[in-house]
Amino acid sequence: MDTASNTASAANASTADFEGAIEIRGIEPVPDHERHGKVRELFPTWVAANISVLLLTMGASLVVFNKLNFWQVLIVAVCAAVVSFGMVGVLSVSGKWGGAPGALLSRAAFGVRGNYFPGAILWVARFGWETINAVTGAYAVLTVLDLLFGVKSNTALIVVTLVAFVACTFLVSGMGRKALNVCNKWSTYLFGVFSVLVLVYLIANMAWSEVFSKPAGTTAMMIAGVGTIAAGGISWVPTGPDFARYLPHAASGKKIVGVTVSGAGLVMAPMVLMGAVMAVATPDLASAPDPVSFLGDILPTWIAVPYLITALVGMLLINSLSMYSAGFTAQTMGVKLPRAMAVSINAIISLVGGLLLMLVAKSFLGSFIAFLTLLAVSFSAWIGVYAVDMARRRGRSLRYDPDALMDTGRTSRYWYLGGFCWQAMTAWFVALVAGLCFTKVDWFTGPLADTWIGQHGLGWATTIVIAAVLSLALPKPREGAAETGQEPAPRTKVPA
Repeated sequence: MDTASNTASAANASTADFEGAIEIRGIEPVPDHERHGKVRELFPTWVAANISVLLLTMGASLVVFNKLNFWQVLIVAVCAAVVSFGMVGVLSVSGKWGGAPGALLSRAAFGVRGNYFPGAILWVARFGWETINAVTGAYAVLTVLDLLFGVKSNTALIVVTLVAFVACTFLVSGMGRKALNVCNKWSTYLFGVFSVLVLVYLIANMAWSEVFSKPAGTTAMMIAGVGTIAAGGISWVPTGPDFARYLPHAASGKKIVGVTVSGAGLVMAPMVLMGAVMAVATPDLASAPDPVSFLGDILPTWIAVPYLITALVGMLLINSLSMYSAGFTAQTMGVKLPRAMAVSINAIISLVGGLLLMLVAKSFLGSFIAFLTLLAVSFSAWIGVYAVDMARRRGRSLRYDPDALMDTGRTSRYWYLGGFCWQAMTAWFVALVAGLCFTKVDWFTGPLADTWIGQHGLGWATTIVIAAVLSLALPKPREGAAETGQEPAPRTKVPA
């Protein structure tokens, strides 16, 4: 009786920790008795992940640079949302299988040591994404100060606003999943209300005859546009399992995918489309020195200010979600710090990178598009390998071994050969190099960038295909403690 009581007390204590305002759990897999999440909680998460005025600038770029018309932009936006966040949803299912962040589950695919290599690239890419968002948030604050008080931007003010934004991001991300869920829910409501106001204003004041009279662009530019818009969603794929790890095993995989795509698409498609409409009235929108100030020229102050403030909250949450997952990546990489402290590394780097981008870089948009292009390729190599590994676990009652995921020694089931799964590493490396060969940005041009694939901006898609095909073609990896000659220990069966 005492033993049962002690067990129950321990379980309740763990649950209490989970339910607290500050999440103390790190990368370790979530036990079944703490799996109280609901699939519907993912909806505001992926809505919040797309509350960014950068989507307006990207929508404008489709009109200004890709020469697409209204209907083509609509098709591009919808396709980008379905493709990118469809992948996020599908790979998020592995989070409920293993109850662990994507960075940790990736050990099962690449090996305990092999996982350091793709993990390092994903971690570095996170720095860039968080820097872009921090800069955009700082520009939003500067624009609000200008509209309300006539305060013009200067170096000192840039430093203060950027530091304040990064500090707020660090505080929110450090609180963990529960705090983020609450913030995501209310920011979704607020941003939805003000987005409707902006949409109504545009409908009432835009020269729609001019909008619909624009000629259609080429199919090649449409395909390239899908890749540009989808790059943001692709960057969330490795972190999708992080937000599904508290879901019970019985949670529907189809619902996870549906909620993820619908939540992201609800914001992504309208925002991109509004940016395209705004670009007709303001053709220089896509080449503006910053991605925010144009709103003060297009919208009246009584709409622009509250809209920017809610968008600012959204960008804060986007960065918080990114830093939340980055903390897991840091721990998986061997950083011996609690998750909240590991997040501080990303905060410092995003602060330094943000200052360079705001004070030194000549073109924000050029840097942003180059970053998105390289981001999509670097994440796609991981996606192809991870997707095949996940597919091989589909339909099995044996998913991920929680003890082996946390074991970094030779006795781990995921040690493979010397800590490396050579099949996964080979597929990942070859796909990454091939993808870069098809890539062209302002300061880098791959040797195959002028081919049909390169001209259509399909380097990221080619990378996924190459990684997946090679993973399937190479001999199937055998899990087990290869160097010790031990047979793998039996795993606990979990519901499919």
